[in-house]
Amino acid sequence: MTALNGIKIALLSSVIFLGACAPAQPLNFSVQNVQASAVTVDADLRGITVTPGAPNERTGVLPPEVAAITNIWKEATQEALARAAIFNDGSKRHVNLEIKILKLDSPGAGFTFPTDTTASYTLVDRANGSIVFTQLISAEGETPLNFAFIGAIRARESINRSVQNNIAAFVDAAEHSPLAISRMQPPTS
Repeated sequence: MTALNGIKIALLSSVIFLGACAPAQPLNFSVQNVQASAVTVDADLRGITVTPGAPNERTGVLPPEVAAITNIWKEATQEALARAAIFNDGSKRHVNLEIKILKLDSPGAGFTFPTDTTASYTLVDRANGSIVFTQLISAEGETPLNFAFIGAIRARESINRSVQNNIAAFVDAAEHSPLAISRMQPPTS
């Protein structure tokens, strides 16, 4: 064996060893660059729940560990909505937001790990249980090869990006919904 081959083997072994020891990429669904909205929804958002969709509701694959991410999804949604300041805390209409995760499909192998998410977002009036607004949101997230050498890290980041894109799309849908009014207009009674 030549010295060059020995160096290549040692380098490859180091990369494999370091890859196996790499810390797990944390789940971070926090949506970046959310700006205060120019509109408001005449409703006071009181609660958010996030649950996996029932088998008959799902539009695709959900991993077995999906229940472990519901709280992270909820916190990221709360954070994005708070930064957008889209709901009116002084409104007489009180609503809950129900989010059902219907698809979280991440490939087991690949380069950019395109991950697809679909979730149903439903605003429910707390006074009478009526549905005020509902939207099915689908989004994708990918991680470029230059993000990390280790595929597991890129795969996890693709999940982060897909969910972040999904939450951002909901905020945008709420801003453009029939419930949204200009901040200059008085709320309807």
